Amino acid sequence: MGAVILHEHDAHGVPESIRTELGNIGQFQLVAEIFKQLGDPTRIRLFWLLCHCEACVINLSEVMDMSSPAISHHLRLLRGSGLIVSRREGKEVYYRAADTKQSQLLHKMIEQVIEVACPN
Repeated sequence: MGAVILHEHDAHGVPESIRTELGNIGQFQLVAEIFKQLGDPTRIRLFWLLCHCEACVINLSEVMDMSSPAISHHLRLLRGSGLIVSRREGKEVYYRAADTKQSQLLHKMIEQVIEVACPN
């Protein structure tokens, strides 16, 4: 029978910089909120679409084959998480993916997971 190796149960092996980051709970909450938004297949599809074009609710409703109120609900959640942005032109509001590192990374991640290439 081999010798038993005892070890201490403490955090001496965890660098202070890691401990500090773990204390930034708000940052981890932000990541959780983004992933929560992408936990819905409709929002993933909508986000992916908006990575490739800018569109209004009516056009998104047609392309996604969903009602305008349902599309608006999903857009509100995506916009609240910072993944998409909007702009108003007259009475129309147009949506597109935010030009952020986070949105670009999530776009690439979606395409790698489903093994689809950008149409551009």
